[in-house]
Amino acid sequence: MAPGLSGMKLSYFGFIIFGLVVAAAQPAGQALFDDNFKGKLGEGWSWVREHREAWRVTQGGLEVRVEPGNMWGPANNAKNVLVRTAPDAAKNEIEVSVSVTNRPTEQYEQVDLVWYYDDGHMVKMGQELVDGKLSIVMGREENDRTRTIAIIPLDSYSVRLRFRVKGKTVRGQFRPAAAKEWRDAGECDLPVPADSKAKISLQFYQGPATAEHWARITEFRVMRLAE
Repeated sequence: MAPGLSGMKLSYFGFIIFGLVVAAAQPAGQALFDDNFKGKLGEGWSWVREHREAWRVTQGGLEVRVEPGNMWGPANNAKNVLVRTAPDAAKNEIEVSVSVTNRPTEQYEQVDLVWYYDDGHMVKMGQELVDGKLSIVMGREENDRTRTIAIIPLDSYSVRLRFRVKGKTVRGQFRPAAAKEWRDAGECDLPVPADSKAKISLQFYQGPATAEHWARITEFRVMRLAE
């Protein structure tokens, strides 16, 4: 064998193994939409109760001021509810993920990833301040009636949120910025109203009226997972 050939083979096979490990770590499926919000919103987004002076896009991502208002229960007056049409999850599982950063100071101040039908029907999961403790909160709302699914302590102001939706079931997961593994938040059935199509939403509310808290949103992705 020529000098160095053995090392070359080892390097080649090492590269192949590394590639297989990386591939295994990624969810198998088809990327349907990606948005890093760098300088502009991607196509397909729209605002509900837009307050134009309270959102901006920079090279660092989407920034939205967390203002007073509420989506949890019948108030339904939060501003800058960002929505887009959700893909059909009847056959293939749909995965939606996004990274959020905020430093809340107000009770129930929150930044949420939401599987959304209308203001009275949704499942939310996000970073929220509850009784002075930073938390991941997952909840379900149907006809403005709310049910908390999970409140989990969180030790990071930056967190990645993920929904996996199949049929009429949604599972929420999260991963703090410094973590490698996903953690389960909870699972529930979807509150599907009649004649309504699912949307994916980002929501920001229960913020202070006298201080500016700007949440940052990056790395939004929608995937159709393989069966």
